[in-house]
Amino acid sequence: MNILQSSERLFFFETKSSERLSPKQDPVGRGTSPFEPWAAARAPKPPKQRRRAMPPPPLHAVASLPYQCSVLLRQLAACHSPVPASPRSFLRALRRLHARLITAELLHKPSHPHLTLRLLHLYTLSPDLATPAILFRSDPGPIAATSLVSAYAVAGRLPDAASFFDSVPLPRRDTVLHNAMISAFARASLAAPAVSVFRSLHASDSLRPDDYSFTALLSAVGHMHNLAASHCTQLHGAVLKLGAGAVLSVSNALIALYMKCDAPEVSGNARKVLDEMPVKDELSWTTIVVGYVRKGDVHAARSAFEEVDAEFDVVWNAMISGYVQSGMCAEAFELFRRMVSKRIPPDEFTFTSVLSACANAGFFLHGKSVHGQFIRLQPNFVPEAALPVNNALVTLYSKSGKISVAARIFDSMTLKDVVSWNTILSGYIESGCLDNAARVFKEMPYKSELSWMVMVSGYVHGGLAEDALKLFNQMRSEDIKPCDYTYAGAVAACGELGALKHGMQLHAHIVRCGFEASNSAGNALLTMYGKCGAVKDARLVFLVMPNVDSVSWNAMIAALGQHGHGREALDLFDQMVAKGIYPDRISFLTILTACNHAGLVDEGFQYFESMKRDFGISPGEDHYARLIDLHGRAGRVGEAMDLIKTMPFEPTPAIWEAILSGCRINGDTELGAYAADQLFEMIPQHDGTYILLSNTYSAAGRWVDAARVRKLMRDRGVKKEPGCSWIEVGNKVHVFVVGDTKHPEAHEVYKFLEMIGAKMRKLGYVPDTKFVLQDMASHQKEYVLFAHSEKLAVSFGLLKLPLGATVTVLKNLRICGDCHTAMMFMSLAVGREIVVRDVKRFHHFKDGECSCGNYW
Repeated sequence: MNILQSSERLFFFETKSSERLSPKQDPVGRGTSPFEPWAAARAPKPPKQRRRAMPPPPLHAVASLPYQCSVLLRQLAACHSPVPASPRSFLRALRRLHARLITAELLHKPSHPHLTLRLLHLYTLSPDLATPAILFRSDPGPIAATSLVSAYAVAGRLPDAASFFDSVPLPRRDTVLHNAMISAFARASLAAPAVSVFRSLHASDSLRPDDYSFTALLSAVGHMHNLAASHCTQLHGAVLKLGAGAVLSVSNALIALYMKCDAPEVSGNARKVLDEMPVKDELSWTTIVVGYVRKGDVHAARSAFEEVDAEFDVVWNAMISGYVQSGMCAEAFELFRRMVSKRIPPDEFTFTSVLSACANAGFFLHGKSVHGQFIRLQPNFVPEAALPVNNALVTLYSKSGKISVAARIFDSMTLKDVVSWNTILSGYIESGCLDNAARVFKEMPYKSELSWMVMVSGYVHGGLAEDALKLFNQMRSEDIKPCDYTYAGAVAACGELGALKHGMQLHAHIVRCGFEASNSAGNALLTMYGKCGAVKDARLVFLVMPNVDSVSWNAMIAALGQHGHGREALDLFDQMVAKGIYPDRISFLTILTACNHAGLVDEGFQYFESMKRDFGISPGEDHYARLIDLHGRAGRVGEAMDLIKTMPFEPTPAIWEAILSGCRINGDTELGAYAADQLFEMIPQHDGTYILLSNTYSAAGRWVDAARVRKLMRDRGVKKEPGCSWIEVGNKVHVFVVGDTKHPEAHEVYKFLEMIGAKMRKLGYVPDTKFVLQDMASHQKEYVLFAHSEKLAVSFGLLKLPLGATVTVLKNLRICGDCHTAMMFMSLAVGREIVVRDVKRFHHFKDGECSCGNYW
């Protein structure tokens, strides 16, 4: 019979003590248990006899109700351990017993104190913590206080736990109560109050700290922010002085304390404690191994691991996890193979660590073999245990480019948590499947801050900056506070769109939220201001950043390079090296780009040579592409070809694109055709190859060859990306295309452009029709040049922006030569600065000159 049902039956008996039968009085012998006094009512009635006076009931029958309540309380406690099958049923049964004790006047009765204490303790195991607090106030004893202190500490209500401790008079406090209070402070990572309680225990004349006191105290002190070696040695001395040095739990806590201290010399003390322990258990070895790993001494951890005689699976897991955390993935997998060969059964922690190692190191085939072992053992895993392993499998297959397999694993999971959803979301984004990522994001039952951040960043990196900003605004409309990484993603989206005002507003929000010290937010602001043409603001952000890392330096160097400040970029690079910031491969990419935009060929070659010589960084294909483009633009196409011959790998599309671009600038049609043939084989659907080759032929007057290339492009179904320019006016982005007539104010724009064009002609501007790469009449070519998208966007900005304001326009393709010349004359005609960001760099036009020095 269920104990929760038995407690209900308690109400159907004991109304009068004389009605209860003792076992000897049961006429059929069935009332042998105090739990079934109703058995007599169910038994067959005996033959009628002459009524005689019944003798008084024995004394032990009168005392049966307290005994029955005590038994039921004990059984309720057993029913709760370790987890109640039904918390509500448990609480209902407990309250029935509570009511019965009140009715029978057994609560707080001096003859039966254990009933109240056990009832109070059971309440602390239930969701109802208010009732045991009321019971405690009637008799604030140490046993009841111990239960309440522990329960309220687990519930996170530390002030209430401390108040129960303080409510017990000093003479009545015992060691167990002190231990409970020290453990409560340790759980809350509060070392100082835990030490204070321990001191009061140690100062008592009648009490003495025991093993649990030291274990709890050492755990609490381990949470100190400035834990010094002296703190550890003092506590170690107190342990030895009070004779607890040989206790296993205390020694384990001492090892953990020493390993949490950052002082390098304490590792030896922890090792000495371990060596002097007469008995070592699984926790001892696990603590020393994890401690060494946390300190970065993996070799010492492995040395301790090899001393373990018993096959403790937790110690193996600790060592494997240590290797993974230290980036030693090959060693982690080798240890896993050894574990399997020794027939030590791996658990979910083992599989999770090994799969993470395989995913991080790119050991896809090894990860598949681990997956196979998990499939064989999966029937032994409950869904809760299999959950982290399945999450690690989704990560493995996502990082290995097998997103379809990762999706199948995700769909087959019977249990999913927010980590599962975030993992498949990240997998879709890293694989470029933004539509599937958006679907998963919409289906998520719960979205964490990480979910929003991943989706916003995914949209930005996928080229959907507008969608990223829309999602960011939706996040804020739902009262979800973005973290600094989410703000960084939104700021990056503003940089891609050139939405300077929106980016400045986000900058204000970042300062208001206290994220100005965040490197991720600061670096995003640096890049955004650089991409929006506000290089002065980028420099200011760089100067006020409290923590500048290599990413910050790279972003600032890139901003200077994009805006044509090549010499300043080189000086900043040298400052970075002088300050001890080690340049990485991105640093050299940015400095080579800066040299490229400024025409610093010799300097660029010197930095390229120093990569390997001074910093041990092997140049990649992107570095070679920058250097070859630098030589090609400077007219050194022959030297660029010589560089290709020295490369340690075959030329990639980026290399041949750089050669073709140099040929277009210098009019080398033969070499340009050869480079284009290489690109046609590698990337036949890339429109840039056809356009560059066609422009090369057109610039040389070879119209037939140019027409042949355009026909080849049409025959292969390759479509040219249409050119467009956009400008932000009044918190709205206005987009223009060549010959645009759909913009609401197109008529005014053309009228203004005609008026300003007349002023430009008086200043000496002549349309350069050679940049019209079609064979048509001269007046038609002039009209085509007149309606280029960047001219329309700049004219709109001059019309709508306040007088004196800088006009900033962004273009998705390279600015043409005629537009470049026209912008210089336009800035002179209107007396305002005009900034154009094309696909390659920034051009700052002011007083008839450009920041690029006509080298672009």
